[in-house]
Amino acid sequence: MFTNNPRNEGRSRKLASGRGTNHGRRRTSRRPAMRLIRHLTPSGPSYAALQPDGSALPLAGDPFSPEGLAPAGEPVRPGKLLHPVASPNVIGIGLNYRSHALEVGRPLPQFPMIFVKTTNALQNPGDPILLPRSQNASHEVDYEGELAVVIGRTAKNVPRERALDHVLGYTIANDVSARDWQFKWGGGQFCQGKGFDTFCPLGPVLVTADEIPDPGRLAIRTRVNGELRQESTTADLIFDVPTLIAFLSASKTLLPGTVILTGTPSGVGAAFTPPRFLQPGDTIAIEIEDIGTLSNPVQAELA
Repeated sequence: MFTNNPRNEGRSRKLASGRGTNHGRRRTSRRPAMRLIRHLTPSGPSYAALQPDGSALPLAGDPFSPEGLAPAGEPVRPGKLLHPVASPNVIGIGLNYRSHALEVGRPLPQFPMIFVKTTNALQNPGDPILLPRSQNASHEVDYEGELAVVIGRTAKNVPRERALDHVLGYTIANDVSARDWQFKWGGGQFCQGKGFDTFCPLGPVLVTADEIPDPGRLAIRTRVNGELRQESTTADLIFDVPTLIAFLSASKTLLPGTVILTGTPSGVGAAFTPPRFLQPGDTIAIEIEDIGTLSNPVQAELA
């Protein structure tokens, strides 16, 4: 059972703001928007609160400002879903599940293994993952279902015990990886294999932090064409979310909107014998408890 953090009792909570977040189960009568979407409207990309009936309550403001977001009209039909945050930085953590380290025959890391994904890799829910087929082609493209953490306010030298105070919310990521470029041709660096266009689907919703007070107890599953490939929980993380935030913020400022990909469990395609890499026509669906399902088809890049 989750218990309320007494430090947060009595705080006023702003709608979908990264400030004043209550990390306990107890909620005030002024319930904030819990499931945020970013979607296309006639005026451009906008945030909205997803309602139980599938409608979207328009929101005005900036989720990363002290003022946060506020209702701005009656519920509408959602437009095209976009990745829920236009992130300034996407930071990945490699080899962060015990089961994954075991399946690839690697020792547990002493410190978090860090790489970056360029922002051009961000992809919307439902839009295709493109397999590189022209220059810098890859025929070893793999999936990685992951919990993604979205930083809500600037974090620098944050102690572990205060790390979750800097989280706006959580979403689902697919850390798509070209294994040939990651391990054979990348010169020992992961960035080329991780940074192709569309290699970071994100979404479909951003669940605010007070809805998930303990990100270390979430079930995660990945299916390819309906076949279960990955099944684990975030309890298997080697470095949990507070530890990652504390470690990362000790060497670099985590700006609002920064996305942290927390790692993937066992069951990646490269670990099968023979390997089972992605092919045109495949569909990857990643489900995380209390968040939902991120689904994307796979297509070959047009030359």
